[in-house]
Amino acid sequence: MTDSLKIASWNINSVRFRIGIVEQFLREAAPDVLCLQETKVVDDDFPHEAFRALGYDHIVIHGQRMHHGVAILSKLPMAEDDRLDWQANGEARHVGVRLANGLRIENVYVPAGGDVPDRDINPKFGQKLDFVERMTRWSEGLGGVPTLLTGDFNIAPLECDVWSHKQLLDVVSHTPIEVAALARLQAANDWVDLGRQFVPPPERLYTWWSYRAKDWAASDRGRRLDHMWASRDVAAQATAHRVFEGCRSWLKPSDHIPILTEFAF
Repeated sequence: MTDSLKIASWNINSVRFRIGIVEQFLREAAPDVLCLQETKVVDDDFPHEAFRALGYDHIVIHGQRMHHGVAILSKLPMAEDDRLDWQANGEARHVGVRLANGLRIENVYVPAGGDVPDRDINPKFGQKLDFVERMTRWSEGLGGVPTLLTGDFNIAPLECDVWSHKQLLDVVSHTPIEVAALARLQAANDWVDLGRQFVPPPERLYTWWSYRAKDWAASDRGRRLDHMWASRDVAAQATAHRVFEGCRSWLKPSDHIPILTEFAF
């Protein structure tokens, strides 16, 4: 018997402020599991009831006031949740769970890294690189655990993952040092990049557009910052991957859009 499973991820940039479009997405896309990043709310104030009203009775959250924050909402039971401090300062940037079928889901919000790609001048950039390095060490120890790693990685690795490779080479999120760090992370567990498995390069595939653009769609200066990676055994069971670009035009949008992979286990 084959079970279909849809898992989505979205940096929502304040779950309470944008609860309306989260509810709209859940009604229209109907994922079984939704991983949220940048929820920007303490655990006690998380809008549990809005999600339970849509059938997401299983909620695991790791919140923080005004900043960061991650959550996993599921129609299916979840267990063994953990919160790894890859930032090494207590920021709420990771939560992980295990589903009943044994699949591990790790939801991560990698730091943006500030504006200057030099750790000596900009400590935030160094924190970002160290964060990815800690994720790499963790990945090396996963062994054969079936795992899905998803979230806002804040790095666009391929030349075709940004609107202009040449113009963004010195812009944080697409610098060679970040791309190399992400490549080491990917190699550490032989992760499969599901987005590019289904939309091969150099096809256009963006998940983020700045708020600064007056007309984001017309200028289309996008970057692929949001990712869904799977261990080889899990990737082999992926049947489809979608990005929901239309959500960028919804009322009070996030600057990120949801991504979703469907699996047949």
